[in-house]
Amino acid sequence: MENDEFKDLIVAYLKKLSDEGLLTIYAFVIMPNHMHMIFRQNKLNGKETPKGSLLKYTSHTFLKQLKLDGKAGIYKVDMANKSHQIWQRDSLGVEIYSRQVARQKLDYIPARTRPNGSSGRAVRRAF
Repeated sequence: MENDEFKDLIVAYLKKLSDEGLLTIYAFVIMPNHMHMIFRQNKLNGKETPKGSLLKYTSHTFLKQLKLDGKAGIYKVDMANKSHQIWQRDSLGVEIYSRQVARQKLDYIPARTRPNGSSGRAVRRAF
């Protein structure tokens, strides 16, 4: 994800969901074309999951800006229920059922987020 405004939007909406007690966020990383996130869903956001709310809100907001920038065409799809698709449909969710699995997922953070591709701890960056 090249657009820092889009990254800021994701972070701000995650904070909103967390502040409202809908999610407990343990870790996340935003990559150029996807993101990884470890979280616990605490309760629904009305009738939808907090993850669903995140994907819906960000996709609508991204699409609005992409249309203004004339870049929405690359997300165009030929589907009965929508004209554009920002996020991958049915994104993968893996249940974390133990501390060992949680550690494995945390260690999976891609090497590109680590200093010099090392196996050390991930670096926090301002994009």
